[in-house]
Amino acid sequence: MNYKAATVDEYYELIPEDRKEPMLKLREVINANIPKGFEEALSYGMPGWVVPHSTYPAGYHCKPSEPLPFLSLASQKNFIAFYHMGVYADNVLYKWFQDEYTKQVPTKLDMGKSCLRLKNPKHIPYDLIGELCTKITPERWIDIYETNIKR
Repeated sequence: MNYKAATVDEYYELIPEDRKEPMLKLREVINANIPKGFEEALSYGMPGWVVPHSTYPAGYHCKPSEPLPFLSLASQKNFIAFYHMGVYADNVLYKWFQDEYTKQVPTKLDMGKSCLRLKNPKHIPYDLIGELCTKITPERWIDIYETNIKR
């Protein structure tokens, strides 16, 4: 869903009431666990965590004026989307996350290559998402990005 937000805080104000609590809790978990150096920003119309231009001046290869995206949250029509580019680019991390999710969450994993679709707020694995956020530093993400994604 598209929200006409100009800031991250405004995005959270615009989402439906039934999504606010889990979305704000996810934001809190991410901010508490993401390594220093990532910055929270409105990225591609949704709250995201990016490698700023001050760290990676080249920016995102698809749109160099944008900082390098890493992680995003979005309130979609039927679910909360948690996008993590590290699981997209690192097969070992992707497999670890799949295995841990299966061990910790009673519902079936609904995930694309980088998008975890969280359909039931009661089953959001906040601790697991927090742990996932600790796994890649901005420097490591730049290395992965330049090696595996940037062409």
